[in-house]
Amino acid sequence: MKIKGTNSDDAKQIALIVSEANKDVAEQFSIDFDNNPKHPSFYTKEWVLSDFDRGEEYFIGYENNVYTGCIAFEQPNPTTAYLNRLSVLPDYRRQGIGKKLVHHVLAHSRSKNIQFVSIGIIAAHHVLKSWYITLGFIEGETQTFDHLPFDVTYLSYNL
Repeated sequence: MKIKGTNSDDAKQIALIVSEANKDVAEQFSIDFDNNPKHPSFYTKEWVLSDFDRGEEYFIGYENNVYTGCIAFEQPNPTTAYLNRLSVLPDYRRQGIGKKLVHHVLAHSRSKNIQFVSIGIIAAHHVLKSWYITLGFIEGETQTFDHLPFDVTYLSYNL
């Protein structure tokens, strides 16, 4: 698998990957447009373009000219990065694509002298939480937000 940086020309493809890869999560945790309209399963090209405008970077994984997944990188301050919207299309899961995308963002973060990378996930998504822990992430606090139908657990990776 290869990974490439993206730009606004890729926004439609990124939105498709993110929304398709998160539909099963929405179903699993009873997320719909009414209780969480900003969930990645509803991602649009306009949201991706807005991410680009805020300075967020996306990377796409591909093989044989087929896009298989993507990941976003956001740097809110000089020492911190957010790993956002890791998304692997269902037909390509369990092939190491997500791990490679995460490692790509960690390497990208190191190149920018970032000290730690943070991610927030659905607290009840125990399989995903365990997966991140096997990659070296450390579980942090869990928070409740009035506007979300689930709690959020934060994980971090110290570089």
